[in-house]
Amino acid sequence: MVYDIEIWAKVAAFSGAGLAMGLGATGVAVGEGYTAGKANEGIARNPKMAGDIFKSMLVGQAVAESAAIFALVVAMVLLFSNFTADSFITVIVLFSSGICIGFGAIGSGIGSGFPAGEACLGMARQPEASASLVTNMLIGSAVCQTPSIFALMTSFALLFSNFSQSPVSPTWAAVLGAGLASGIGAIGSGVGGGLVAGASCEGVARTPSTVSLLTKSMLLGQAVTQTTAIYGLLVGFILLFKTFPASDSIVPAMALLASGLCMGIGAIGPGIGEGSTAGSAVKWIARNEESSGVILRMMLVGQAVAESTGIYALVVSLVLIFVV
Repeated sequence: MVYDIEIWAKVAAFSGAGLAMGLGATGVAVGEGYTAGKANEGIARNPKMAGDIFKSMLVGQAVAESAAIFALVVAMVLLFSNFTADSFITVIVLFSSGICIGFGAIGSGIGSGFPAGEACLGMARQPEASASLVTNMLIGSAVCQTPSIFALMTSFALLFSNFSQSPVSPTWAAVLGAGLASGIGAIGSGVGGGLVAGASCEGVARTPSTVSLLTKSMLLGQAVTQTTAIYGLLVGFILLFKTFPASDSIVPAMALLASGLCMGIGAIGPGIGEGSTAGSAVKWIARNEESSGVILRMMLVGQAVAESTGIYALVVSLVLIFVV
């Protein structure tokens, strides 16, 4: 029986590694491709800026690459570490770790491509604002990486926590739900944060004098878009570190698995929606600086309403954990 668990642990580790890198590469490649496409458009508009645009493209793509590197690290750990398979929980833990960072890297990879692409295009339109565009791009792209960092934290927590004393059921569902909550929950925030940062870079290129105001507005908008990823991280950590009594019934296990799915999927829409709201606000602040106060208030109200659906998902997830 021990031998069988060890075999299944290897199967889970290899499958988890493949999904981690496969899913993790998807979003990053999309983001990097978007950046390169905008860079080509910028060079066609202003060939004299080809050198600066090329360097900025590579820097932007390097930041977007971070999410794939996180996935690569987890994949390498899964492939080349010797895990003690003393329980069936280990099998689920290894698989959950892989899908967590795999899903978690998708949104950050896509999102980081938006500011990098708009910065490259903006340099062609406004060469004298190149330094401001690069700074704005780096700040915005860095914030886009935070959801994938949340997923990386959960993946490492799964890999390096000791579940040997926990009952197989319903713990197996809790650890799988944790990976889904944090991983899928990072997608919307990563994409949404990128929408805001891309609009900020576009605004800096249009009106360079507003760079300070746009950067502050971008960070405010991105901060709100990150909240649903934080909900996913919260639910994931509760599922990981709360002790659940042993049960032969499938019901408690399904409640915990449903909790992770609820929060993970429920965080996608709010993150993207809030990013769309903040992106539009930042875009129009660059065109109408005098109305920035009104626009920011409208942005926050709109984001709050979009946030409500993520809160509903959080409430249901917590009910599934603590009440059902």
